[in-house]
Amino acid sequence: MRPSSRRPSVLRALLESEAAGGLLLMGAAALALVVANSPLAQGYFALLHMSLGPLHVLHWINDGLMALFFLFVGLEIKREFLDGQLSTWANRALPGIAAAGGVVVPGLIYAAINAGQAETLRGWAIPTATDIAFALGVLSLLGSRVPTSLKVFLATLAIVDDLAAVAVIAVFYTAELNLLALGGAGVVTLLLIGLNRLKVARLAPYLALGGVLWWLVLLSGVHATVAGVVLALTIPLRRSKAAPDDMASPLHRLEHGLSRWVAFLIVPVFGFANAGVSFAGMSAGVLLEPVTLGVALALFIGKQAGVFGAAALAIRLRLATLPAAASWLQLYGVALLCGIGFTMSLFIGLLAFPNPELQDEVKVGVLCGSLVSALCGAVLLGLAKPAKA
Repeated sequence: MRPSSRRPSVLRALLESEAAGGLLLMGAAALALVVANSPLAQGYFALLHMSLGPLHVLHWINDGLMALFFLFVGLEIKREFLDGQLSTWANRALPGIAAAGGVVVPGLIYAAINAGQAETLRGWAIPTATDIAFALGVLSLLGSRVPTSLKVFLATLAIVDDLAAVAVIAVFYTAELNLLALGGAGVVTLLLIGLNRLKVARLAPYLALGGVLWWLVLLSGVHATVAGVVLALTIPLRRSKAAPDDMASPLHRLEHGLSRWVAFLIVPVFGFANAGVSFAGMSAGVLLEPVTLGVALALFIGKQAGVFGAAALAIRLRLATLPAAASWLQLYGVALLCGIGFTMSLFIGLLAFPNPELQDEVKVGVLCGSLVSALCGAVLLGLAKPAKA
C-alpha cells in the first residue's frame, strides 16, 4: 500500500478543486469577446501586436507562455504514464480508444467539408483536441451528479488528446527548418538526457538548458512549444518500492510549482489574447464558411460521434469496461463535452492559418462548436440518472 503522505498529482488535485481554472478560462474568453466588440477594441488589438523585444506581445503569449503550458502538459503526461491513470494498459484502454475516435472522426468531418481547398484543408487538426480545463469546469458545475469515474475518464482522454496534439503540431505544422538551430536543439536535448541519467535532482540546470532549448527550437522553424514537451520528458521522476512516486522528486516539484501559474494565469491569458474576435463588419454568412462550418460541426458532431462510438465499441468488444457508477447516457454526455476544444483548437488554428480572416473563422467555429457542446453536454448530464447499483 502506498504511504498516505504521498502528494496527489495535479490531475487529481484539479478534479478535487472542481476545475476552478476552467471557470476562470470561461470568464477570460467571455471578457475577450466583450472587449473586442467594445470601444476598447482598438487598444486591445494594439496591445497584442505591440513589439516587446524580439517578439510581439501575442507571440510572447503563444510561443513563450504556451511553452510553459506544454511543459506542464508534458510533465502530467509523463507522470500519468509512469504512476497514474495511464500507468496500466487496463486504465489506458477506454480513454485511449475513445481519444483515438475523437481525433479521427472530427478530422474526417472537417476534411470532408473543406475537400478540394488546399488552403483551408490545413486546418483538419483544429477540432481534434479537447480542452481539459474548460470541460472539467463545466463538469464542476454539476457537482456530485457526475460520478468521479467519468471525471477521471474525461481528464485522461483529454491528456491523450494533448499527446496527439503535440505530435500533430510537431509533424504537420513545422515551418521551413533551420538545420543549424535544430542541430543545436538536439545537442541541448542530449545534455538534458545526460542530466537525467546522472540523476541530477536540482531543477536549475534543467530549466537553464530548457530556456536555451526553447530559443533554439524557436529559431529552427519547429514550433517553440515543442521544447516544453521535450524538457518535460527529461525531468526525473524518482520511484522506488518504498515510495513509488516520491513527492520530492524534480518532476513533482516542477509540476506543482507550475500548476497554479498554468491554471490561473497562463491559460486564462491565452484565452483572453486569442478568443477576442470582432464581429464588426462580419455578416452571418461567416457561419457558412468552410472553415467555420468545418470546425463547429467537427467539434459538436464529430467529437461526440468519435468518442462515444469508439468507447461503446471498446466496451462491447470487452476491450474496456464502462466507468464505475456511470450510465450509458452519462457517458454520452461526457462525449458531448469532449467537443469543447477551446485552448488547443485555437492554438492549432493559429499555426494552420497565418491569414487573419481565416483565424477569425477558426475562432467563430471554435466558439460555436464548443459552446453548443458545453450546453448540450451539461443539460444531458444534469438530466441523466446514474447507473443502478
